[in-house]
Amino acid sequence: MQAIPTKIHDVLLIEPKVFGDERGFFYESFNQKKFNTLTGHEVAFVQDNHSRSVKNVLRGLHYQIQHPQGKLVRAVQGTVLDVVVDIRRSSATFGQHVAVELSADNKRMLWIPPGMAHGFVALSDTAEFLYKTTDYWYPEYERSLLWNDPALAIDWKLQVAPTVSGKDAQGKRLAEAELFP
Repeated sequence: MQAIPTKIHDVLLIEPKVFGDERGFFYESFNQKKFNTLTGHEVAFVQDNHSRSVKNVLRGLHYQIQHPQGKLVRAVQGTVLDVVVDIRRSSATFGQHVAVELSADNKRMLWIPPGMAHGFVALSDTAEFLYKTTDYWYPEYERSLLWNDPALAIDWKLQVAPTVSGKDAQGKRLAEAELFP
């Protein structure tokens, strides 16, 4: 397993070592000891989530203003474009984003530390997405950045308008949102 740095400090693209042959493949998708070494932090996950989306469904950009969650995310079926926005005002990369394709084929994962907004869009006909979180979901603290805020300039790789929830359609622009110090 190796970690590849991204332009946002502490956001890491993780590539597992995959063993494959004519029978299929095997890889270790999570190992607490290795993960802590790769990230340089003692991370404890408390919740696993699993979603399924059809093509052009966009979920996000979500975060919790209290009880912020770190997330380890991956696609186990299909392909998604995964997007992370740094919403820590004190960060040198505040307002910047990282966008990475995660798929069942590439088996890549993304570590998203607390203090980030996160979202993804299904690029394949269907996509199943798994994520581990470092804190529980608290709906009263959940916030959403507007996925198409011009200030973020995210290229979602869409050919048509995405399908979004009512909550996500009402997301706040970065300039108006509650953010981290």
